[in-house]
Amino acid sequence: MNKIAILGSTGSIGTQTLDVVASDPGRYEIVGLAAGGNTELLIEQAKRFRPAQVCLATKEAAEQVRPFVPPGTRVLYGEEGLVEIAGGSGADMVVTGIVGSRGLNATLAAIDAGAAIALANKETLVTAGHLVMERAAAKGVPILPVDSEHSAIFQCLNGEDRASVQRIVLTASGGAFRDKRREELADVTVEQALSHPNWSMGAKITIDSATMANKGLEVIEAHWLFGLPYERIDVLIHPESIVHSFVEFVDNSIVAQLGMPDMRVPIQYALTYPERRRTPAARLDLAKAGSLHFREMDFDRYPCLRMAYESGRTGGTAPTVFNAANEVAVARFLRGEIPFLSIERIVEAVLERHTAVANPGLGEIAEADEWARKAAEAAKG
Repeated sequence: MNKIAILGSTGSIGTQTLDVVASDPGRYEIVGLAAGGNTELLIEQAKRFRPAQVCLATKEAAEQVRPFVPPGTRVLYGEEGLVEIAGGSGADMVVTGIVGSRGLNATLAAIDAGAAIALANKETLVTAGHLVMERAAAKGVPILPVDSEHSAIFQCLNGEDRASVQRIVLTASGGAFRDKRREELADVTVEQALSHPNWSMGAKITIDSATMANKGLEVIEAHWLFGLPYERIDVLIHPESIVHSFVEFVDNSIVAQLGMPDMRVPIQYALTYPERRRTPAARLDLAKAGSLHFREMDFDRYPCLRMAYESGRTGGTAPTVFNAANEVAVARFLRGEIPFLSIERIVEAVLERHTAVANPGLGEIAEADEWARKAAEAAKG
């Protein structure tokens, strides 16, 4: 039985991972669950899956949960508890479904413990890809992508000589405003921005999809996962989200991975790799789908994606600053403090003020992250 710990168990990735686990009884043992502040759902999960440990973001949330978890389940909290779930739960695999840069130390702890990483926390590689991939290689720990785009590329590369890859192409739905012109975005509401046409995701990722910042983070993640320069990583808008991404080889052949937009498929593939098993996802009927559409990426329409490429090419602490500034700007938009288009303006303003540190250590990454957050909070919307 595979022992699984889930970081971010009450979020979109975490709940869908537990759907996969429940659909294949007897195959998995949940040994650890970490959540933020959704105490009610975590209690339900703990009662159903009976993990040895659970973790909440704060001491107060942990005290709320403690009386209601099964006997023998330890209740932890904070960064220390998150690291303990990741590295001290005895998990064979850790699913990193936390949104944002909070997942970095926990991911490193899991790697040090020898657990395989089912990576859904793209910010971990965005902020410290050089450190994470180097440590994983040294420990012999596999990093298995959970994002649908990276899982697609991973599947397309199975059995292929990496030297024969000409480029990889990540597909993007275009988000909630893909059919709107920039001049129509000035007064869009939070509710409108959260109405993703294809995927069921958390609020932050849904906003990032609308600005294309999420695709920018995925480009940087792909650079580290697949060892390709940014010149060989492209993005296409594909409104149907049926082709999850594809690889073009030197003979101009293209290998793509297709399926219905359902995150349970890439989650399960990471959990069972290299085996394939039945999933609770719906089957793709291409005749019913009828036609698929693709559009070239417009970097003027989506400046966050342009900034992500620029940050990735600059390297060092630049991607950390891009990510941190974007997290804060999105949070400010969700709180109603700034208009939608101010997200990209704040990110660009913070990046312009930053002098990147090459090959940063964890301390320098943390300093750059903290500086960028303060700068983004102070920036005018």
